[in-house]
Amino acid sequence: MGTTTLIFKMPPDYSGQMLQQAIAQKLGIRHFSWQLEASSLDARNKRNIHWRLQLKVVSDEIAGTEAAAEESLVIPRSLRKAGILVVGSGPAGFFCAYALQKAGFSTTLIERGSEVIKRKRSVNSFERNGLFDPCNNYAFGEGGAGTFSDGKLTSRSKHISLERSFILSKYIEAGAPPEISHMAHPHLGTDKLVKIVGNLRQHYLEAGGKILFDTLLKDIVVKKGRVVEAVTTAGHLTADAFFLAPGHSAFETYRMLMRRGVAFRTKGFAIGSRMEHPQEVINLAQWGRPSLPGVKAAEYRLSSPANGKNRVYSFCMCPGGTVVPATAYAHTNIVNGMSYYNRGGRFANAACVAGIHPAELAGRDVGPAEALDLLEDLERAFYELAGGYAAPVCSIRDFTQALLRKTTFETSYPLGVVPAPLWEMLPPPVVSAMKAGLIEFARKMKGFDTGNLLGLESKTSSPVQVVREPSGRCAGFDNLYIVGEGSGYAGGIVSSAADGLRAALSFAGA
Repeated sequence: MGTTTLIFKMPPDYSGQMLQQAIAQKLGIRHFSWQLEASSLDARNKRNIHWRLQLKVVSDEIAGTEAAAEESLVIPRSLRKAGILVVGSGPAGFFCAYALQKAGFSTTLIERGSEVIKRKRSVNSFERNGLFDPCNNYAFGEGGAGTFSDGKLTSRSKHISLERSFILSKYIEAGAPPEISHMAHPHLGTDKLVKIVGNLRQHYLEAGGKILFDTLLKDIVVKKGRVVEAVTTAGHLTADAFFLAPGHSAFETYRMLMRRGVAFRTKGFAIGSRMEHPQEVINLAQWGRPSLPGVKAAEYRLSSPANGKNRVYSFCMCPGGTVVPATAYAHTNIVNGMSYYNRGGRFANAACVAGIHPAELAGRDVGPAEALDLLEDLERAFYELAGGYAAPVCSIRDFTQALLRKTTFETSYPLGVVPAPLWEMLPPPVVSAMKAGLIEFARKMKGFDTGNLLGLESKTSSPVQVVREPSGRCAGFDNLYIVGEGSGYAGGIVSSAADGLRAALSFAGA
């Protein structure tokens, strides 16, 4: 039994049968099996858009020896006496709790929000009538912020290949399409994630784990550098170790931890607005045609050095998606994007953000607590200008020219829009950089300047970072770990899940 690796270029709407025939013709064999290892769409030449596929072919007709088994992540299991409390059910918290449970610990996972179906009802209600639920929204609830997103599974983090393979395999076991294991830019979509998150929970429960929904962490009790209990809305919970995965929107959790002596520092992050275009505009710019058989919707990834100091880039691009009211707290107003698996909506959206440091926002050095205050003040200002959760909006052209002319806007945003001079609402360094970046984006993509900018995008990452050891343990504490986006060391579904997984494996002695 031999193996070989092949690279093929296939049309956008290729079929499995076409690929089977191409393999047989290329190798001159009849009996074989094959596995797609990587796939990416190459649209650099609009006259020759194609998939680039990498396949592993196995056959008795291929000379050589069978390929060695691929290395996989192993969770060491043994009889453990320690009890673990994990806070937060997003990717970091879930995979941390799941790995610790599989390693033999007794784990309890608490989540301030409800299980995902109840959470979805609250989100739908908010979009229909504007009634905000502080525990079940786009930021909080089972599955974390990533549940209501495009569900992107890409990651810039290096050296997490084993963790990534493990995480993707668990998503597939929970109902994700197998294609996520080989696509260059895999995604799940909110509709699939809602089901997947529920299935993952069931797998955790079947492994012996315990979940407490509607349970908010209010405080921790610390004695001599050791957390002895967590104060929650369900009472005081004790454990031998505490793993916190609060996400980067949980400002009251950050502030509580700071009061209890957990060390944080400020760091660079990014803010801006969300860009929205008719999806057909993006398809034409990327493909030279309004649609492409075999491909859902065109994507883009744009970046610019802008003013030379604050790099500008697109973030969390949602083809065929929706701009959503993603505030984590009442009386603040921020936006984000989501899409379904089929990416079939009329509009495309993505954040346009500029990198910045809290000190630049304030014009002086600031501590972690003040950095949170600065960001929250900005989010409240957008709420006050809109008089609620409607999204302040202007056209991209008006933003770059600092002139509000357009008065009617087609948008996917469910709670209405309010025309507003966003260049007066965002911090001046961000505005300067965004203007330069958007002008460059319009040069790169035909029709890009016909789009609109909506609201404040302030949750790309955290402006603060916990001081911790490589294991994830907080500096100065014996048994407190902070992981995922809330730690300031991860961003996105996969890197957050990997951060939680690594902390769990380190604690388990793997």
